[in-house]
Amino acid sequence: MTGFSLELTEEQLELREWVHGFARDVVRPAASEWDEREETPWPVIQEAAKIGLYGFESLAELYGDPSGLSLQIANEELFWGDAGIGMALFGTSLAVAGIFAAGTPEQLAEWVPQCFGDEDDPKVAAFCVSEPHAGSDVSGLRTRARYDEAKDEWVLAGQKAWITNGGIANVHVVVASVEPELGARGQAAFVVPPGTKGLEAGRKIKKLGLRASHTADVFLDEVRVPGACLLGGKERLDRRIAKARERAAADANAAAESASGSGAAPAQGREQGQGKAQQAAMATFEVSRPTVGAQALGIARAAYEYALEYAGKREAFGRAIVENQSIAFALADIRTEIEMVRLLIWQAAWMGRNGKTFDAGQGSMSKLRAGELAVSATEKAVQILGGAGYSREHPVERMYRDAKIYTIFEGTSEIQRLVIARAITGRYIR
Repeated sequence: MTGFSLELTEEQLELREWVHGFARDVVRPAASEWDEREETPWPVIQEAAKIGLYGFESLAELYGDPSGLSLQIANEELFWGDAGIGMALFGTSLAVAGIFAAGTPEQLAEWVPQCFGDEDDPKVAAFCVSEPHAGSDVSGLRTRARYDEAKDEWVLAGQKAWITNGGIANVHVVVASVEPELGARGQAAFVVPPGTKGLEAGRKIKKLGLRASHTADVFLDEVRVPGACLLGGKERLDRRIAKARERAAADANAAAESASGSGAAPAQGREQGQGKAQQAAMATFEVSRPTVGAQALGIARAAYEYALEYAGKREAFGRAIVENQSIAFALADIRTEIEMVRLLIWQAAWMGRNGKTFDAGQGSMSKLRAGELAVSATEKAVQILGGAGYSREHPVERMYRDAKIYTIFEGTSEIQRLVIARAITGRYIR
């Protein structure tokens, strides 16, 4: 028998201590200020760059961990410090991941360094996917990309919504539809270089939480980029489009044959087949969800630890309030959920890193439970502190505001349940 262990490696323990120290000594002291200012915390980003926490090398090391846990550990600790600043630091990684997913080695070498800048002049990057009419439904993108063969340029037109670092980014990675009739199969990703004409940001969005992270709509008005800015190159895109057309034609023929057959039974089989196709399409998103879950877990843990310490010091009716069952049991429930959710995140992260199939939607499970834990844990923390928790004199108020987005972005709780339901039933649940 092989041994089973959840013990972290020496490198992972050192990573956790390193990031925790930065979160404790640099992030937390600055959290309230940047939340109030609602501005990108450039001085904190620069400090992170100076110690090597913000940059391509550190991100590559986190992704390189064969267990898949290092990225989750770093996110939990950083967001334990503050979620707004954490997102300001990790928002760039979304664009970098987009370049890695589709780019050639030459494109990686050219664009990834420009996403981060350097310690003297740090930069951020933006990953532009969501649109006003296409949030959870990424197959419905309206942003278009057409190829101008005479000039070897791609022309992008459309609007992106709720984009982290939108407009202030040095590099924007834009997902657009090349062949709209093919849905998600007809989409491609493009790099929009710094200073490109036609890309403009709308007004900065004033948010409930994550206020230190810049969010804005991005408008693409006939934006022209060189042909080399198509991630993966045109030959690869042409091959992919050709295969997608063949598959679409095959699906259409199968549907026509079923329609001329015996009725209900073929229709049911077709519906189930569509469900499986949708599940396969969602697999890419599943891999990134444990990291989002780790961020939510960091918020929940921070709120729990603050409430636990407060309850041990706050006295009412002649004793510490933690000695009351209602308070102690609430804290016990939160701690139990924290331990459970961390294991779920680690399992999903390990599966994603090692190519294991999410046969029960484990990636969505981790994000779903972590997001809802962040909301419930911060709400209970505010309740335990009472009136003090409702004031800005204590950080649980900010944590409470920051937590809510984790049941909304990167797939709402309802979408996560839909993904899980389709995975476990094999049916196209609506």
